Amino acid sequence: MGKEDNLRPAWEKGQSGNPNGRPKGSKNRSTIAKYWLEVNQKLKNPITGDNETMSQEDLMTLALIKKAREGDVAAYKALMDSGYGAPVQQIEQQQTNIDLSGLTTDEIIKLLGEDE
Repeated sequence: MGKEDNLRPAWEKGQSGNPNGRPKGSKNRSTIAKYWLEVNQKLKNPITGDNETMSQEDLMTLALIKKAREGDVAAYKALMDSGYGAPVQQIEQQQTNIDLSGLTTDEIIKLLGEDE
């Protein structure tokens, strides 16, 4: 038995590696999370003080706003990134032109520090 033998699946072509698998019609975590984030609840808006019907997502956003207003920098950053997108980081490259035509290969290697 070679090393390659244990890289192949133990089942035949057309046979499932997980025959019982996930039941048909079962919901994935994303679907369930979205459902519960959209559930509405009537309560007092912590910013306006009015009774309103809000989704769980609204409530969590308001809680994040409250934390940001209290000085939580991470909450502020999360809100800004959500509302306006994360800032794009650009790296400026400095271009340097060096004339190596008058150097020998050994001198270039020494300059690059590759002779160690």
